[in-house]
This record gives sequence, C-alpha cells and structure tokens, in this order.
Amino acid sequence: MTKLSIDGFCDSEFSELEAIFEKAIKSGFDDGAGFSLEVDGKEVLNLWGGYSDKDRKKVWQENTLVNVFSVTKAMTSTCALQLIESGKLDPNSLVAEYWPEYACEGKENTRVIDFLTHRAGMFGFQTPLPQDSWENWNLIVEKLAAQKPIRKPGSTQGYHAVTFGYLVGELVRRIDGRSLGTYFKEEIAQKFNIDFLIGLDDQEISRCADLLLLSGKPNPLIQFVLSLPNWLLPAQLKIVKETLNSEEYAKAFLEIMEVDENDTMPTDYPNSDSWRRAEIPAANGHGTASGIAKFFGILASGGSRDGKIMLQPDTIKEATTVKTMGPDVVLFQAPYKFGLGYQIDAPFSPIGMKDGMFGHTGIAGATGFADLNHKIGFGFTNNRQHSLGKLYRTSNNLAKKLYEIL
Repeated sequence: MTKLSIDGFCDSEFSELEAIFEKAIKSGFDDGAGFSLEVDGKEVLNLWGGYSDKDRKKVWQENTLVNVFSVTKAMTSTCALQLIESGKLDPNSLVAEYWPEYACEGKENTRVIDFLTHRAGMFGFQTPLPQDSWENWNLIVEKLAAQKPIRKPGSTQGYHAVTFGYLVGELVRRIDGRSLGTYFKEEIAQKFNIDFLIGLDDQEISRCADLLLLSGKPNPLIQFVLSLPNWLLPAQLKIVKETLNSEEYAKAFLEIMEVDENDTMPTDYPNSDSWRRAEIPAANGHGTASGIAKFFGILASGGSRDGKIMLQPDTIKEATTVKTMGPDVVLFQAPYKFGLGYQIDAPFSPIGMKDGMFGHTGIAGATGFADLNHKIGFGFTNNRQHSLGKLYRTSNNLAKKLYEIL
C-alpha cells in the first residue's frame, strides 16, 4: 500500500479548506477525492489525494477521472440551454415538435420544460433495460418514446435519475444532429478546456478511479422501518417507508436493468467499460474536480471566458429561476427545487445553502455548484459512496467553511 497523502495547491486565504480536505482523506472517510475552487474566475485551490483503486494501491492523480453521476445533469442541461438561447429549442413547445414518435400513450401534451424540470412522469422504464444495453442509445430512447408515462406529464415532480439524460439528450440529437456527449465535448469541454466527458475512449478509461459503491444489501435500520406498521412511525419515517415501497422509487432506482441468472440486478455496472464508453447524460459524466469547478466558475462569472460564450447572463438568470419545487414523489417527498435542469436547492447537500447557488449533486457524493453572488465555481469528486446521512459530509463541511471565510 502506498503512503496516503494529498497534493495540489491552495491559496493561503483558503488554508482551512485544505485542512478539511486533508482530514477527509487521511481519516479514511474518503478513499480518494478531488476538490477545486474558483473565485471570480481564478482557481484558488486544486487538491487531490487518497487512492483511486479498490485495492488502495494507486494514488489519486491530478487528472484522475471519476464518475460523478447526476452532476452530469448540469452539463446536459447547459447543452439544451445553448439550443434554447439560439432559438432552436423552445422550452414551452411540445416535445412532439422535435421528436414526433414521442407523442403517444398519453405523452402527447408533454412539453420540453417538463423534461428539464423532472415533471414528464417518465422517471423510469416500464420494463427494465436488457442486460449490457448501455451503449445502445437508439434502443433506449425508442423504448422511452413508446412507453406509457408512470405519472401524467406535468402533474407532479418526480426525479428522473437515469431517464433525464436520454430525454433531454434525444432532443439535442434531433435538433443538432450530434449526440449529447459529442455536443458537450465540441461546444463546451474543448472550447473551454474543461476536463469532463460523457462517453469515454480507452485512453480516458485508463484514467478512471474505481467506484466503491454501497453493496446494495438491505440496510438493517431501513429493513426495521419497513417492517413496522404505519401507526407506529413518525411522519417523516412514514414517508420514507411509503417511498421505498412505491412504484415511483422502484422505477427510478431499482428496476432499471433486467435481473441476471441469480434473479438480482447488477449493482457494479458503473465500473464496467461498457458503462464508461456509453453516453448516459444523466448519470455517467466523468471528470476532475478542477474541470467541474471551472465549468461552474464560468457560469458564475457571467457565462463567458476569454472571449468565448458558454451561456448569456439572461439565459443563466432564466435557467436558475425556480420552475418546480416538489414535493418530489421519487425523492421522499423532499422539496427539491429545479430551474431549467439545474438544482436550485438540494436538501442534504451544499446547494441551497446561500441565495444565488445552482448546480447538481451525484448519488456517490460528488458536488458541483456555481454561486452567482460570490462568483464561485465549486467542484468536489470522490469514489466512495456513503449512506444518505453521510453522503455529502465532506462537500458540506467544505462549503460551510468557505462561506465563513468569505
């Protein structure tokens, strides 16, 4: 086993953040992680440390890529926002204007804004995906186009954990001709030198950290809650029980892929080459903390850098205005707030801690956000997934201390 350490740089003003990050690594709470911060267009720290493999032999490097799961939704949303800004996509138009095949089975009145605000009622697949189908984009979007919605489109907010990227990504492909991953690479990542990708090649896969995901075995406390009658449960735990037993939760998180010969759904597929090569624009973006901080730092500083425009300020203002605010039928009735694709308030995480924040979190703990008032771009990546109570502990600690410093 190699010696545990952190590396990188940190302006002296933010030395307390370095101490928090170092403690998270050296205590073993985070096996491997990266943290980067931009303030007013300048990177003021970029730190990395720990291990990038499950055997704890490979040291996390500056260019180590890690799957940040739903942080990817912010990048995907920005691609759609560029098309909205150029007049090629109207958020208030029917999806059928761009994707005619989608207008069936009760989805005829679905609007583009329903996709961007998790109100399309399509937060899962009516029947699970075939095994090893991540790279088959056409199969997946045709399956979504043909199915009935799980809830009436526009009626409720229900987090589209995986399907968000296929729905929004297919609109981008129909309008622009490029896949979402290619569009992001050519119009954002390469243009602004941002180390973030949606769909990797073999060379990029070699930079990936292993994800150390929760086993999928039932949590004893959750099992106990599920076993109790409702009349014994306080209101919040009753909501947890009802959600975990709901069709909505099952479709969004549990019934994604067909079970294997042992009647279990694979849980380690995010470490497979097939997952990494595929374009899953809601869930498999891979990046560095520095790349994420730069992405959000550009948006926080007016949407442009070095004479190149990512988004106009008016577009950012509209996209970060709350469009829906729960209760979210997939995420335990919590009051998650969304603009046009961006999280404006994400309970349990730093997003929403201050006015002017927007971004997205990932289910393994990664966090990326912009703060328009302080012109901040924040990027935290990690490879060990924690349970919900600990999920965003490190990014919360870093953000709280950041605002104390500011």
